[in-house]
This record gives sequence, C-alpha cells and structure tokens, in this order.
Amino acid sequence: MPGRRRLPRSTPEEQGVDPGALAGVVRSLTALPELHSLMVLRHGRVVAEGWAEPYAADRLHEVYSLSKSVTSTAVGFAVDEGLFGVDDLVLDHFGDRLPDAVEPDEHLRRMRVRHLLTMTTGHSQDPSPLVFPSDDDWVAQFLRVPVEHEPGTRFVYNTAASFMLSALVQKATGQRLLDYLQPRLFEPLGIEGSTWEQSPSGVDTGGYGWSATTEDLAAIGLLYLQDGAWEGQQVLPDGWAAEATRMHVPNGDDPDSDWAQGYGYQFWRCRPANAWRGDGAFGQYVVGLPEQDVVVVTTAGRQEMHEYLDVLWDGLLPGLSDAPLPPKDHAELDRAIAAMRLDPPRGEPTSPTGARLSGRRIRFVQNACGLRSAVLLVGADEDLLVVDLAGERIEAAVGRTGPAAGRAEAGHGQPAVVRGSLRRRQPEDVLVSGTWTATDVYVLTFRFVESPFCLTATVSVAGDDVTVQASWNASFGPRELPAFTGTVD
Repeated sequence: MPGRRRLPRSTPEEQGVDPGALAGVVRSLTALPELHSLMVLRHGRVVAEGWAEPYAADRLHEVYSLSKSVTSTAVGFAVDEGLFGVDDLVLDHFGDRLPDAVEPDEHLRRMRVRHLLTMTTGHSQDPSPLVFPSDDDWVAQFLRVPVEHEPGTRFVYNTAASFMLSALVQKATGQRLLDYLQPRLFEPLGIEGSTWEQSPSGVDTGGYGWSATTEDLAAIGLLYLQDGAWEGQQVLPDGWAAEATRMHVPNGDDPDSDWAQGYGYQFWRCRPANAWRGDGAFGQYVVGLPEQDVVVVTTAGRQEMHEYLDVLWDGLLPGLSDAPLPPKDHAELDRAIAAMRLDPPRGEPTSPTGARLSGRRIRFVQNACGLRSAVLLVGADEDLLVVDLAGERIEAAVGRTGPAAGRAEAGHGQPAVVRGSLRRRQPEDVLVSGTWTATDVYVLTFRFVESPFCLTATVSVAGDDVTVQASWNASFGPRELPAFTGTVD
C-alpha cells in the first residue's frame, strides 16, 4: 500500500547528524505554518521523519510543480530509448498540431526539446494562462502563443512547456506519463498508487498534478543523489541525473535567492554548493545536497515557501559531521516531531445559538464562494452541514471534538489558477471540524488532506443575520475571500 516503509532507517548520530540540530529544524519548520511532513536522509538512510496530524505516511499529497522533475525523468528515459532527442525541433513532433491558419514564426520553428526542459522557449511571459483554461487541445493552444524571443536566450518560468514534454512522451510512447514510468521508475523504487491529473484530451499535465507520498518523494530524491542507481542497479539512464540537475541556464542575479541560482532540466539549483531541488508551490520540496549526501523532503501548505529553505541552510547544515557522532538523547527530537500537529481551532462543541439555528435555512447574498444557502443540523456526536454550492447540494459531517472525514469532489473550492476541464483523480479526502469560539461565533475548518489547502470559515451570528468570513491557508490568488452575509429563514 502507499506509504509503506522501504527506505533504511538509522539514528542521526550514526550518519553524522546532530539530533539537536534536527530538533531545531523541526521546531523552526513547525513554527512556519503549515508543515505537513518532513523526511531527512543522510548517506541513504532516513534519520528523521514526521507527519503533522492529520497528515500521515500513507496519504498521497499533491506536489504541484515538483511534478516537473518527474516529467523530466520520463524525458530522460525516452531520450535514452532513442524515441527523440533533446535537440529535436518541437515542430518536428507537433507540426501536425498547428491550428488552422497559424503560420509558425521563425522563433517557434527553432524551438527545441531542450528549450522546453530549461524553460527557455522564447516566450516573454509564461503562456500557461493562455493554454490551460481551454477545453481544447492544449498542444495546439501552446503552438498558437507568439514566441517573441530567440529560444535559449532567456529563462521564463513556463508550466505549459512542462505539459508539452508530457505530450511529447505520450506521443512517442503511446502511453501517459503515469503508465510509461511505472516499470521504469515507480516499480524499481516501490512507488505504488500515485496519481496524475490529465488534460481534457487525456495527457498527464506534466507541470503539476502528480500526487505521491512523502517516502515516494524521498526515494526519487535519493535516486538522483545516487546518480540514478538504486540497490546496485542503474535505474536512470547513465548520466541523466547529473545532466538534469546541473545548471543549464541562469535565472537571476540575486545571490541570496534560491530562485536565482540557475535552472536545469525541470530542476532548480540552490544556494549551497552543487545543491538542487524539485520544487512545488506551497512548500513541496525534494532537496538534494550532494556535497553533504543529504536529501530533505517537505510537503506543506505554506504561502511563503522560501522560509523553509532558509531553515535548512541555517539549521541543518551546521549540524552535519563527516564522521559518526557519539550516541545522544533523542528526547528533544522526539518531542519536536510529536508537536507536528495541525489541529482545528479550539472552542465549545455546542452553543445555544447553534441549537436555535439547527434545521433552519440560511440564505446568502451573491458571493465569491458560490454559496447560496446552508443548513446546520445539530446532532448528538457530530453535526451535519448541508449547503447549496452553485446549485449543487453538498452534505458534510462536521466533527465537534475532532474532524469528521468526508469526500469532496476534486476541485471544490481549491484556490488554484484556472486550469480548464481537468481529468482529476477520484474525490479527495476532506476533514471537517466545527467549534463555537464564542456564543455567537462558529468556526468551520475544511482541511483537504491530499493537497496543500485548508479553508477556514468564521460564521458570526447576530439574531437572524449571519456574516461569513472565509480564508485559505495558501492560494495562487487572494487568500482572504470577501465577507458576505445571509439571513436565517
């Protein structure tokens, strides 16, 4: 099953890691909401790991743009098998997908696969917003976008280019990325049950949309740190790990920024010498430190994700030794890991206001959430919330003393950029909690535990007037939603 332990474990000291430094890293990361999981490897062995309740080792977690590094891996296999080359022209593979009446300009004609890999396609800005909202063929949409500059001359972050790599692999192999990687990458590393979103035409999205467990991510990081070798066998094509993670293009000149240290084949470079990372929005990281023989993995829901890297450089690196350390007490580290909890707000499970409202319909004015009405039914052990969301009836159990588990249709309420009509995995787990933080204030928490997101809605009641203020822990757009009002029937 997903999340089973398959990487070797060790005490930190045996691998030359100070457990006190690890404890400090865990405390610092936990103080920066919202850390969901952490795994640290030294010399190929796990020396620290933890999941913030309610996240767990066997849960898949959407990793956003960290997916790009996995897409790059698929490209490496396809290139090694002779299906295409990194210097192939993009139009040699997709010339038949040019929209009618579109004459490719000279820049597009000179765009190569390596330009997709390094995000140097020649676009002046990321074309993704012009590609993904469409219900049409995303390849054709990509080819329609003007290419203003000579490919290879400038770095512009480009998720649509990553999708094109996925489409290229699928066209060359006849398989979606998820299936193509199964015998080549996933089976050797013991990765089971991972999922990938798809475009309307059935192509894995490539630049985002992959979901995996923390240990799955750690295994991929270790594979790259070991130059593609796994348990004595060469899994990645020889030389691909070094080629993919080295700097191919500059992407800034700020020496203090981990987003300006250069870019590889869908991998970022980091400030420490020779360090690299797979990087996904809101704190999804696989960090490789070849000089120190370290891999660090985080999953999270943190808006300011750069702070996680600062903690690693300032807190972890000084705690590394070239030789094993004398045995030390692990109590401090154990306490820090045990404190990795993301509990809902505390309050009272019931309130006279809740009893008065039970079973009565609240009708809302038009609002950004699309919430038309809601009914709260107070139960003995948990409540039931029934809402009309954009014309769709949704029921959710609401835990009183702890979260109640439910299933949400993928995409309900998630604050992602508009991504068009995606073929997503099955409905995802959501944990719902409700508590009265004051007699007339009810706080609802919706935690989507297979993604970075958590929605908090504060409901204030004054007689028969209701005001709702909702906010996300992280978002591509505004985190605070406009407050809106309603009236009790």
